Parts: sequence; C-alpha cells; structure tokens
Amino acid sequence: MPVKFGLWRVDGESVEQVPTSGIASEERLEDILEARIDILGLGSLFRIGRQVVTDFGKRIDLLAIDGQGDLHVIELKKDRTPREVVAQALEYGFWVQGLSFEAIRELYAKHHDGEDFDSAFTSHFEAEIPEAVNTSHHLVVVATGMDTSTEQIVEYVRGYGVPINVLFFEYLDDGGREYLARSWLTDPELEAPSKNGGKKQAPWNEIDFFVAVGENDERNWDDMVRYGFVSAGYGDKYRRAMESLFKGARVWAAIPSSRATGGANGYVGVGRVTAPAVAVNDFEVEVDGATMNILQAPLEATNMGRKPTESESCGEYLARVEWIDVRPREKAFWEKGMFANQNVVAKLRQPFTLQRLNEVFDVDEDASGLEAVPPSDSDGLVT
Repeated sequence: MPVKFGLWRVDGESVEQVPTSGIASEERLEDILEARIDILGLGSLFRIGRQVVTDFGKRIDLLAIDGQGDLHVIELKKDRTPREVVAQALEYGFWVQGLSFEAIRELYAKHHDGEDFDSAFTSHFEAEIPEAVNTSHHLVVVATGMDTSTEQIVEYVRGYGVPINVLFFEYLDDGGREYLARSWLTDPELEAPSKNGGKKQAPWNEIDFFVAVGENDERNWDDMVRYGFVSAGYGDKYRRAMESLFKGARVWAAIPSSRATGGANGYVGVGRVTAPAVAVNDFEVEVDGATMNILQAPLEATNMGRKPTESESCGEYLARVEWIDVRPREKAFWEKGMFANQNVVAKLRQPFTLQRLNEVFDVDEDASGLEAVPPSDSDGLVT
C-alpha cells in the first residue's frame, strides 16, 4: 500500500488541512510531467517523446531514457480502469524491450523535429551515451488511486521480475495555490526481484568489435579497403577508440547514415587487426611495389592529413587491418534490430547481429592465425 499523504497549513495557532481534489484533467498532469519529468522522483530522465506510437498502433504517454541507457515507460491511468492501464503498460513493455538503438534515435528525431539524439543525450547528461542501450526498462503507471486487487496484480508480476511500479499523485488546492503530492506503491529504490537477474548484456567474446566508418574528406571506405585499415581521429576520444583495437581483434566495419535519421547504411566489411593504431604520419602503405607514407599515396579522402586544431589535440589515427570480406557501400548489409552505436568503436556482443553477420559475410577465410592480444586495460573506455 502506498503511504497516504496529508498536508496541513499552519498559521500561528491555526492548523487547517489542505483538502485534496481531482486535477482538472489527466492531460494537464501529462503536460506537467512532460515539462518537469524529474517530479517522478526517478532521477535524471531525458524525454524521448510524448504520445509515442507503438507497432501495435497504441500510444505511450511518455517515453524517457536515463543516463545508464534504460528506457522508462510512463503511462497515465486517464479514464481507464486500473487493470486496463496495468495491462496496457505490460503491452508497452513487450514492445519497448525490442527497441534497438537505431529505433530509439528515430523516435527521438520524430518527436523533436529531426534533432540529433546523440548530441542531445550528451548535452543533457554531460556524458557519452553508454556502449549498450536498452538492456533493461521500467514501467511506471501514474494514477490518483488504485483498487486493492490491482495493487495485488502489480505486486505479483513484480515478484516475477516485471519492472513495473505505480506512482500516485494527489492534487491539493489551498485557496488558489496548487500542490501535487507524490507516493509510490513500492519504493522505486527497490528493484523488482528477478529469477534471472533481469535483462543483461550478452557476454563479450573478447574478439569482435563494431567500428563506425564515418566518411568525409578525412576518411573514406574505399581507401580503407585499398590500403587495409580503419581510422578515426581529430580528438582524444577518437584516438583512444583506435588504440583500443588490439592485434588479432576482429572488426566489423559499418557505415552510418545521417545521424538525424538515426539509421545506418549497414555493415560493409570484416577483418583482423594486424597492428595497433598509429598516427597518420607514421602509417606506411605499398603502392606499385614502393613503400611510402599513406599521405603520399593516391587517396579518396583528400584531407586525411589536415593539421588538427588546438581543441582537437591530434590528427587521424589508423589501425592496420587484413580484410577477410568486404563489399561496396551501396551493398552494405543491414537488418532491423542489428547493433548500431554512436561510438567509433564498441564491443560487439549482440548475438543476433553476430549471427547474421557470420551468415552474410564470408568468414571461412578468417584463418590469419593471429593470436588476439588485448591490452591489460581493454575493458576500459571505448568511445
């Protein structure tokens, strides 16, 4: 049972209780929560969208994400019975658990006039997006009251690990001054117990990496195929990303599409890292039997060697790769639900993505014999 909230006004010797009443409309409460989502008491949340349409044609009142990458479904009771709104929240949970990072980006852009999710997330939390997003989710039913049998249903499904809770709001009017009082069915600090520990990341095989090929005049996929490398740079975090690729690691290169749409052109190659990353001025290639610095070789990326600005701190970094199977960008492979990430390098651990990539790309020739030698701090930051 939630804690019953009461408010009394004290004026000298006079003590009068502030009466509770119904808020004018559920829409008004939704407006308040949209503007001040922190009122929920769930820590810092970042709103993805309001009235988010699911694949079943239903609308989630509010969908948000926290700094750890967990999604939060906030559903108001409105004119439905308590049991109906709980059932609706469970249906939304089924849909939300399957949202890929790409789909979350698309939803945010749709509800924010095409704004870039990655930049907005980083600005809000003052931190990079976690490597894995939506490894768990939370369902919150917002109501002004709930019958005992429905509370029992919520407690029962929570006992089986369903991440659902009920938040009660009481509206109080004190002579024209309005108040909202909040209480929970179950303390939100107490996680719902789970028989399997909840939805966790799949274990990493310590070999496979996702690498984003961000094409511009400083890097180009055709150059990477021709000379055998992947690259990123012009910032310490991009340099560190390249340096995390150790000898023997297997890289799956993907070309992302416009970040405004949150999509990805898809995966274009798989290869083995044969040498750690070095600065562009130290990377040599062979052209017509002659060894030279890559900046002296014919390049599609005409500005690969540009001088970094003071804020960028470094230029381009290249990790040498022996390609196993590659394809042109126009034949990139992509399926809904595959792993995509805003980071330059990320540990690729999603079973579905790895299964499909191994089916589509010819990895039978992956017999380089290289021994994977990760650095001692390979579990550190990969951005």
